[in-house]
Amino acid sequence: MTLPSPTLRKKTAAPEPKIWRAGTLSYTAGGLAVLFFWLLWGDFAWSIKERSVTSVVQLMLKEMQASDMMAGFLIGSLPSAIGMLLGPVISYRSDRHRGRWGRRIPYLMITTPPAALAMGGLAATPALGVWLHGLLGEASPGVYPLTMAVFGIFWTIFEIATVAANAVFGGLINDVVPREFLGRFYGMFRALSLIAGIIFNYSLLGKAETHYEWVFIGTGLLYGIGFSMMCLKVREGSYPEPPAAAPQAGGVAGSRADALWRAVRSYFRECFGNPYYVWVGVGLTVPVLAFVPVNLFSVYFAKSVEMSMTLYGRYIALTLFISLILAYPLGWLADRIHPLRASLLVLGLYVAAAGWGAIFARTAGTFAAAFVMHSVLSGCYYTCSASLGQRLFPQSRFAQFASAAGLLLSLCMIVLGPLLGVVLDRTGHLYRYTYLAASVFAMIGVAVLVMVHAKWNRLGGSRGYVAPE
Repeated sequence: MTLPSPTLRKKTAAPEPKIWRAGTLSYTAGGLAVLFFWLLWGDFAWSIKERSVTSVVQLMLKEMQASDMMAGFLIGSLPSAIGMLLGPVISYRSDRHRGRWGRRIPYLMITTPPAALAMGGLAATPALGVWLHGLLGEASPGVYPLTMAVFGIFWTIFEIATVAANAVFGGLINDVVPREFLGRFYGMFRALSLIAGIIFNYSLLGKAETHYEWVFIGTGLLYGIGFSMMCLKVREGSYPEPPAAAPQAGGVAGSRADALWRAVRSYFRECFGNPYYVWVGVGLTVPVLAFVPVNLFSVYFAKSVEMSMTLYGRYIALTLFISLILAYPLGWLADRIHPLRASLLVLGLYVAAAGWGAIFARTAGTFAAAFVMHSVLSGCYYTCSASLGQRLFPQSRFAQFASAAGLLLSLCMIVLGPLLGVVLDRTGHLYRYTYLAASVFAMIGVAVLVMVHAKWNRLGGSRGYVAPE
């Protein structure tokens, strides 16, 4: 029998499967598809929570006749204060944690049940307020104070769990997704988040005013089960040993307080010692601040122009559908031209759109037009900038540096939410001013990102950038 020649055997041999790597992890196309499935499933559960809870809480506070200042404090300042205190600690410890389940998954698993249970507590808040009022009898301060106190307890628990998980969720993605897929992956991430938003806002927001208990309970169950499944299915690789803590003078181990102080000094020295990373942190913070005024009070703006929550929810669904169509192309664009340049382009458009809203949004129709432009362009910015931190911060300490940017955002949010509320309370609830604030912040954001772009170019730009260590 004649055997095929070596040349022929080489030509007919099956090609080697392509392998993609993220740290010590390696994936074939099938393995990458499985990874994306579980990460996206976890993101869907996360996104349903994020898309629903804040809107329902806004409606609850309005029904309880809370002022704009109180709404700004509870929805804006309180989560930001928790993030400022907890986010850096969790991210710093997560970067340095080494364990059987990885450095991110343990933190995500621990924080999921409290968040789910707190949503159940929010569902029961009005009933608990009435029950406590009856229990205390003449010693009761009243139904409203007791209801707000119960709300504050469950809302704080929910935000603590959410902030802790958010501090490391992005780090998990950074650790397990190959870098050449980050932009497209975040495009899919964004698309799934938008689908979750469309489902909630089109179908459920109009019913949330009267059936918020079931919204909270259903969301809590979906998040608790769905996010836990992702944590059990995604596997992390191994990591280099973290940098050793600086020894105390004289080589003697100090007290726990000394160790904590050294960790705090190390954190701030590493994150803010290099002026470039200060600019990056400000560049990530200011554009997000531009979207906050409108997002915090858009439900109240809709009510002030007598728009029903059903119609308002469908406008949100429309904007999310438009953003869904744009999500993957924008992810591709971010990979193609760099997320920094794509973000600058979108933010420039937002300056003009928010300025238009500040001048013309006076009726239900013009509010709808301004709100659609705001939502679509802010969504485009989030899609374009989703992988920006991963592309600019050192990979070995990504969660730590991302938390430093979050710290700046939290400091600003602590002040911004209540300040906007006070202005709106004193101006007779002229919610057009939220668009004016948005346009001003967006202009500042454009200027800062231009400066970051110039510094990024000097460090190698699109051809040879290496994050300074």
